[in-house]
Amino acid sequence: MHGRSILVRGGAAAASAAAALMIAAPVALADDNAPTARSGAASGELVYGGTSGFDVNIADKGKVQTTLFNFKLSDGAISKMYCVQIEVGARFGETMVEHAWNDYPDAKSPFRKNNKNINWVLHHSYPSQDVASIEKALSGKGVELHDGLSTKEALTATQAAVWHYSDAKDLDAENPLANGSPDEAADVLALYKYLTGDANTGVEEKKPALSITPAKATGEAGTKIGPFTVATTGSVTDFTSKLPEGVKVVGENGEEIKSSAIKNGTKLFLDVPKDAKPGTAELAIKATGDVNTGRLFVAKNYDSNPAQSLIVAQSQKSAVEAAATGTWTETGPVTTAPATTAPAAGNNSGQTPLANTGVNAALPIGIGAALVIAGGAMILVVRRRRSNA
Repeated sequence: MHGRSILVRGGAAAASAAAALMIAAPVALADDNAPTARSGAASGELVYGGTSGFDVNIADKGKVQTTLFNFKLSDGAISKMYCVQIEVGARFGETMVEHAWNDYPDAKSPFRKNNKNINWVLHHSYPSQDVASIEKALSGKGVELHDGLSTKEALTATQAAVWHYSDAKDLDAENPLANGSPDEAADVLALYKYLTGDANTGVEEKKPALSITPAKATGEAGTKIGPFTVATTGSVTDFTSKLPEGVKVVGENGEEIKSSAIKNGTKLFLDVPKDAKPGTAELAIKATGDVNTGRLFVAKNYDSNPAQSLIVAQSQKSAVEAAATGTWTETGPVTTAPATTAPAAGNNSGQTPLANTGVNAALPIGIGAALVIAGGAMILVVRRRRSNA
């Protein structure tokens, strides 16, 4: 009895395994070609020489220094930055790269939902606006200041307002400054309340100065690979390419492209000869454009060595570069599907050619069929033993 049950289970298992294999076979043949795009980005490092504001008292945190940082872009230009990550220490000399807002390193940070409000603060306060313009805006809201607004007061209130949105850290309204006079504390608090009040309706993220999309494209020899679309808010200064012999960079109508012809919206293609061997070509574009107010900069090696993330406080012209690559395979041989004979009436033996996906589709089907036959045979043996018992 025990031996029979083993045979029955063996036959059922074989049949189940065959069915599972035949169901799973198409999945194994699937090809995941999900594209990855990377736009050109500015980069640089935090350097000494920033401007200090007052030390502020942050509710539930204590005294914190405010600073308008100096950030040296890769072309040597100096940009002004505020901190958008109060709990992480700043690190001078760290390479930092421009990122989109949705690449902020902490997915749970208030920055993710408040970034538009942060951008509003930056566009409506110091240094994007001079103190005279800020005073005028406050006066329009009925706010009175003590002997006007100083740049130190403006800087302090602006950084505190940024933290309100980026880290959910609030200025202590009862005792806003750890140093400074009562009049200075009152002016800082007045500007802080304005920047975080009802007037702040948000400002959308500005585009990077330069990008090429997609960053990678593939195709076959004898075709045009692309398009690679250029987006820029500045002026293209240089275009370079590394091309195998015979490969050309062309426009939408097949015309050869020069640097002077590239602008926002230009579409580039790689024209690959039909007899070209498998290969890769590289495209690189340089431009001068604004690294806009509100652009986010994150440490290049943040995952392994976190450093305080920064945000541009005032637009700064800089040289930026974007790159893309195109890859191709040889032209595939021309094949003709084998002729098939129409099956006779009642005969379902006609065959349909299978597409070549890089894996022999007949292999898992054959294994599955063998397992089905084996399972059936095992069940038949059990039945015969029972009938002879």
